[in-house]
Amino acid sequence: MQKDAVVKLEDISFKYSNEVILNHINLEIYDKEFITLLGPSGCGKTTTLRIIAGFETPDEGSVYFEGEKINDVPPHKRSVNTVFQKYALFPHLNVFDNVAFGLKLKKLSKKEIEQKVKAMLAVVDLKGYEKRPVKALSGGQQQRVAIARALVCDPKVVLLDEPLGALDLKLRKDMQIELKQLQQKTQKTFVYVTHDQEEALTMSDRVVVMNNGVIAQIGTPEEVYNEPVNAFVADFIGEANIINGTMLEDCKVKILGKTLNCVDKGFGKNAPVDVVIRPEDIEVIPPEEAQLVGVVEDVVFKGVHFEMSVRCENCQWLIHSTVAQKVGEKIGMTVSPDNIQIMHKMFLNPNNEIFTEVYYSDKEQNTTTFLLEGEEVTIPDTFFEEGEKLHIVLPPDALYIAGDGVGQLDEVYIESVIWKGEHNEIILESDERKWLMHSDVDEQVATYVPVCFDFSKATVERAEEAEDEV
Repeated sequence: MQKDAVVKLEDISFKYSNEVILNHINLEIYDKEFITLLGPSGCGKTTTLRIIAGFETPDEGSVYFEGEKINDVPPHKRSVNTVFQKYALFPHLNVFDNVAFGLKLKKLSKKEIEQKVKAMLAVVDLKGYEKRPVKALSGGQQQRVAIARALVCDPKVVLLDEPLGALDLKLRKDMQIELKQLQQKTQKTFVYVTHDQEEALTMSDRVVVMNNGVIAQIGTPEEVYNEPVNAFVADFIGEANIINGTMLEDCKVKILGKTLNCVDKGFGKNAPVDVVIRPEDIEVIPPEEAQLVGVVEDVVFKGVHFEMSVRCENCQWLIHSTVAQKVGEKIGMTVSPDNIQIMHKMFLNPNNEIFTEVYYSDKEQNTTTFLLEGEEVTIPDTFFEEGEKLHIVLPPDALYIAGDGVGQLDEVYIESVIWKGEHNEIILESDERKWLMHSDVDEQVATYVPVCFDFSKATVERAEEAEDEV
């Protein structure tokens, strides 16, 4: 039976300095659940949290709390408290006074404050720490104080903005378990923000995967890991081999020249798709028994398994196995059909097609100039008459990021970067459209870069001829 929605975000949009941070998102947060907003930096997860808290007001859309619209309700009047990454504790106050701060603002009696604070410190395993200076506490203890302060005022919803980010690895793992146990003990709704996939998978009842201001997928940890909706989710949630493929027909996909059986249907015939295979789902078998054969290039012991890098048809594969193979050894690889995930391409214009008109031409210099998003672009060794309509195809390897900060298009946004075994597939967004680029370099998502084009790799023809061929 579905729980009641305690918070509902309806068609929320938000801009900052004319940059779209949230783009019409919809989300229901249920009573007593632990829900995590997960995504890379700049995806909009912290802004979503701040809108729920009341620190930001959406430009469009509505925020509902238990069925009532609260867009204009100030933060202190919402039944919501926030735990920040840096905890925001008062260094001049001891543990008791830090936790009691909100209760004193509510003007509760001294006796009632003492009872509530002591009870809450017991819940977070800090009984007897009342008089300790917060500066004398460890990182984990300070975090418990911050959580106790948030919970003691009995909010309906607790918001946590990357609260484990300042802790070391071992303590962070310990606190993941403690936070989940605390949420179950207090029966509060926890809304957690992180870019750490392990935290999301460990603690959450549901995970909201965000990218570029939109929600990519919502589901249980098992659903988003085992059934990602696109290559971004598959790449962001855990390790994955993401390969370009062709869906030949229902339950048959072609990758690296080989046809494999799968269980997915409904993609049509000969449709380009992304194929996702998790490293732990690849079984190593003798080469003569396998369709896919590769050579081991690297082996690393990870404690519970060996991580092997395998080169297969110029494509790099990642395999997790409890048995190590030797570097340089030829191995066979097999995957059961139900472990092959098929998904639609994130970008449907892989050839970066441009339809434009000749702005200026120089027959003597044999050049053609056209406008690309308001910028003049001149193609050498190519001549078309002024006013002619052109169809230009730019393969993904014809795009590159200018290292000196100067490009034919400035301030192009990097929307996603996904390793496809041979190169990174990078989706870029300019003022008017999206572009697909191949690169060996790991670019930073959610940054702005100048982009140049190598028109020597382009196909340029009259638009009428291109339309006839199509």
